[in-house]
Amino acid sequence: MSNGQWYPPEWPERIRALAAGELTPVTPRRAATVMLLRDEDGGPAVHLLRRRTSMAFAAGAYAYPGGGVDPRDDDPLVGWAGPGRDVWARRLGVEAAAAQAIVCAAVRETYEEAGVLLAGEGPDRVVGDIGAAGGGRGAGDAGDPEGWEADRAALVAREFSFAEFLRRRGLVLRSDLLGAWARWITPEFEPRRYDTWFFVAALPAGQRARNVSTEADRTVWISPAEATRGYDKGELLMMPPTVATLRQLQAYGTAADALAGAEGRDLAPVLATARMEGGELVLTWPGHQEFTKRVNTNLNGNTDTNPNPSPSPSPNPNTDAAPGAPRPTGGTR
Repeated sequence: MSNGQWYPPEWPERIRALAAGELTPVTPRRAATVMLLRDEDGGPAVHLLRRRTSMAFAAGAYAYPGGGVDPRDDDPLVGWAGPGRDVWARRLGVEAAAAQAIVCAAVRETYEEAGVLLAGEGPDRVVGDIGAAGGGRGAGDAGDPEGWEADRAALVAREFSFAEFLRRRGLVLRSDLLGAWARWITPEFEPRRYDTWFFVAALPAGQRARNVSTEADRTVWISPAEATRGYDKGELLMMPPTVATLRQLQAYGTAADALAGAEGRDLAPVLATARMEGGELVLTWPGHQEFTKRVNTNLNGNTDTNPNPSPSPSPNPNTDAAPGAPRPTGGTR
């Protein structure tokens, strides 16, 4: 049975064009995504969302909350707690301003897409449940869920920067709640490319993830093992970075263990390469043999088969579930 690897049908044609010098690679945009974990019986569960089928990039695929860096994410006045920008610059392998922007994007996008805010009034505090009545206690306007939601929507609309949002709320970004996990770069033949840093974080006590992303039609809390089983069966569509990081997370018994394990992880970027071998297109991701694709082509240069089927609906989506709710079963972004 085919797995759920995301493989657009236009890739072979674009790979051939790149090899022939007929395609100029797009410069990848910096981005960040967060593997948000919460502890459950049997181990940590990860928060995944399914991208709407109308999306131009990775439509229908399960992924983590995340997105591109906002040009204002490097605002030097952003409230900050935890390891400094220079520390993050060394960890991420970029300049200090870029490191701040990437970390800021990770925190901002998690708030925009999942309603979870990795910030607090000080270095030892984190906001409460800002998505429920009476939420946000201890973080500025307590008990103002409508105000928090209005601010979140304004961030999505880019009406103000994340630095301005933090100042309005009297908060500082908690960079110590993040661990850098991996870095993947979209292949050169893709029309939309991202240089994406993957982070891991534990769901703060008192907060809950919500399906608030305009780009997703479903969210789910699921164990990494269940998610990869769904992928292996062809039930869940995913991109290689999502599958690879889910498999890596299976080694950790708690969210705290995963966060601690992030410290020593290799952040060398993973970039897919493609080549022609006779009548086959061979697509590989260095260090990740399971994602190798061999696509047969006929004399007209067309693919003989569709490498992957469309994913089937995920059972028991468990959307917008409160902490402690049961996870989906039977392999369910």
